[in-house]
Amino acid sequence: MASSLTSNDFQEGVDDEDAGRGLVSDENALQKHVAFFDRNNDGIIYPWETFQGFRAIGAGYLLSLASAFLINLGLSRKTRPGKAFSLETLMLGVEVKNIHMAKHGSDSGVYDSKGRFVSWKFEEIFAKFALTHSDALTSDELKAMLKANREPKDYRGWVASWTEWITLYNLCKDNEGLLKKETIRGVYDGSLFQQMEREKLAAAGKKKE
Repeated sequence: MASSLTSNDFQEGVDDEDAGRGLVSDENALQKHVAFFDRNNDGIIYPWETFQGFRAIGAGYLLSLASAFLINLGLSRKTRPGKAFSLETLMLGVEVKNIHMAKHGSDSGVYDSKGRFVSWKFEEIFAKFALTHSDALTSDELKAMLKANREPKDYRGWVASWTEWITLYNLCKDNEGLLKKETIRGVYDGSLFQQMEREKLAAAGKKKE
């Protein structure tokens, strides 16, 4: 699916610049990243909400189903430290406020340990790996970045990072096969997901006309 998103579709800035995003001002960047999938805004993301979120941004049924199960299975317990086993545990809920506790290794470092956006690490992605176009990554450049980010024997982190970035690339690359800088910036604060949902709804509306 080629993306038609442009730089005007995203709000640039740091964590507290929430104008026009419809986001709670005390959320940090990582919380904003996942809040889109909290479809009823209760602070907990259940597997069916993850599924709904993936479908809302144009992901296929099987990808959405697999993502819902694997993401919630992997993140649920990490975001609920010290809580006793309960029915909610079986429901694999992910607590948005504690999402930083589930941060995996072998990543880009753009989120710090508290889930805050680190602007210089974001810029470093393009300084190091955007060799063909200064404002975009090709498929090969993306793979080079993933390889460079690998931490020794962090196999879980390798798989998590590869899955996240390849899914993003396949959903959001443009017609030239490029993953644009502004698109990547939008995924870090969740504004990309909102824009993709709006595009999908607009496209569906046109088909009905």
